Amino acid sequence: MISKYLEAGSTYAGDIDSLILLILAVVGFWGLLAEVVFFGLIFKFAEKEGVKALYVTGEDPKEKRWVSIPHYLTLIFDVMIIIGALRVWAEVKLDMPQADETVRVTAQQWAWTFTHPGPDGKLDTEDDIRTVDELHVEVGKTYHFELASRDVLHSFSVPIFRLKQDIVPGRIIKGWFKPVITGTYDIQCTEICGIGHGLMPAKIVISEAGKHQAWVKANAGVAAVAAPVSGSTGGMP
Repeated sequence: MISKYLEAGSTYAGDIDSLILLILAVVGFWGLLAEVVFFGLIFKFAEKEGVKALYVTGEDPKEKRWVSIPHYLTLIFDVMIIIGALRVWAEVKLDMPQADETVRVTAQQWAWTFTHPGPDGKLDTEDDIRTVDELHVEVGKTYHFELASRDVLHSFSVPIFRLKQDIVPGRIIKGWFKPVITGTYDIQCTEICGIGHGLMPAKIVISEAGKHQAWVKANAGVAAVAAPVSGSTGGMP
């Protein structure tokens, strides 16, 4: 069951995983090394009968290097993490590829409304498909999404895609994803949005082209209970 959530479900999920592993490796290495040195010095310089304690000022260059060398090495690793983070940020947040389709995601206390394009492939036409708590997409297609909130702050999270984007009331926030696997996976609200926050799960259904197109034809023009909201276009917070 856990392995299902470790799958990389989008084109950029692997890059995000690699960045997290890089941070884990760097922080873990320096953390463990610091603890080894810390306890090693405690045992090495423990109080011994007949041996007077020394007052160390830390001004001797040989003493300073125990601080300066790890400091410079840590800065080098910090730069590596920053470069990796900027590269992933640009890929996910800044470089929006051309969309095959656009879906609209509307959050409210405590449900999700998804507006899919119908057979014509366009939103805001008569054949739009609206569903509650279930988003349907086709594997291999690049999707843009438009996020809106009807009430308070929410956060659109699709763990299989390594995607998380806050939703701010009064704004339309855009992003993208491209599924690379099929299956049914969780969508979560990861911003506490009231007493029913924990009761706001949804599903994303990723299907092969033929199966997805059959679903689109069967559901064209179906309206959901909650209608989408309008708002001013805004960037990502």
